[in-house]
Amino acid sequence: MSGEEVTGAGNEALTRRWQDVMMDNFGTPRLPLVRGRGTRVWDAEGNEYLDFVGGIAVNALGHAHPAVVRAVSEQAASLGHVSNLFVAEPPVRLAERLLGLAGRPGRVYFSNSGAEANEAAFKIGRLTGRTHMVSAAGGFHGRTMGALALTGQPVKQVPFRPLPGEVSHVPYGDVEALRAAVTPRTALLVLEPLQGENGVVVPPPGYLRAAREITAATGTLLVLDEIQTGVGRTGHWFAAQAEGVEADVVTLAKGLGGGLPVGATLAFGASARLLTPGTHGSTFSGNPVVCAAALAVLDTIEREGVLDHVRRAGRRLRRGLESTGLQLVREVRGAGLLLGVVLEGPHAAGVQRAAEDRGLLVNAVAPDVVRLAPPLTVSDREVDVFLDGFAAALSEALEDGRRAA
Repeated sequence: MSGEEVTGAGNEALTRRWQDVMMDNFGTPRLPLVRGRGTRVWDAEGNEYLDFVGGIAVNALGHAHPAVVRAVSEQAASLGHVSNLFVAEPPVRLAERLLGLAGRPGRVYFSNSGAEANEAAFKIGRLTGRTHMVSAAGGFHGRTMGALALTGQPVKQVPFRPLPGEVSHVPYGDVEALRAAVTPRTALLVLEPLQGENGVVVPPPGYLRAAREITAATGTLLVLDEIQTGVGRTGHWFAAQAEGVEADVVTLAKGLGGGLPVGATLAFGASARLLTPGTHGSTFSGNPVVCAAALAVLDTIEREGVLDHVRRAGRRLRRGLESTGLQLVREVRGAGLLLGVVLEGPHAAGVQRAAEDRGLLVNAVAPDVVRLAPPLTVSDREVDVFLDGFAAALSEALEDGRRAA
């Protein structure tokens, strides 16, 4: 889809500027995007795209949502940054709100990202006096050093070894492996309710409940990494609420700020009292502007019944994908508006390219999996438009694969 150029530089020129000044840890991004509204974004040449990446499950309310814009503008105009030498009202109110959504008393530490939220959880684990930790193979918990030690993806770890901690990785979804690995010397077990970066992998029913029982029996903290699944992404405030599982620590980020950088570590029971003055901190922790944005996100989700909408829209999207999958789709997995389209072979990159040519942004999260994480406010019409274009992208990728064979 094309339109007028919206900046003085086109896609190629802006991309060259990126390459000239940015470190290469991300490689060169696919597109330079310059504007967004709702579920739509535009590149530097005015081409329009339907965004089913959502900033990697970040843009809960889409782009430039009026409630977030208003909250940020008003807060920035009244009180911006004060540091943690002083009390500001927005982080207090946001902490109260998150604990209310969790339905139990606790304490909150605010950070700037999901990796930082998990770093705080890592430190909470160390403060139990135990050093052993367990997480799942394939899991992703961030790239800072403590979070990377928990991340169960060796390709990301190898350049930075030795990593801190004494971490065991067990197969995801295997209860007996958990039972063997988690012992009375284990500080914490950290799991994702769904493994997002590993291809939207769904554990078997009862897995989280079993994890809760095993950790309770050994005095181990259960940490649920809800960075990708929290804040309504699966149709619940926290994905674990669907199974009635209560963790000792819950980490949040991504959708919480609606596009602004904020992470949160929620701790309950004895774990809520382990961080004491001087044991952890961040200059920007609880910044009033990002907390105001997060409050606007939570208020809008609640006021507009977005959780119910996510469940309905997720069913509509899943049904459509399953009916238009042709010969390339093996299964559709996930929950709510976090779905993985599992392909019959390593065709995800080709599907991503073909979709982009049709004005659709998707994420080839694994060689054979395309991840979909649109804004939680995506409309039925936008779902249907996406399904039509994605079916065509699948057909094109299938034909390309046949020709290559």
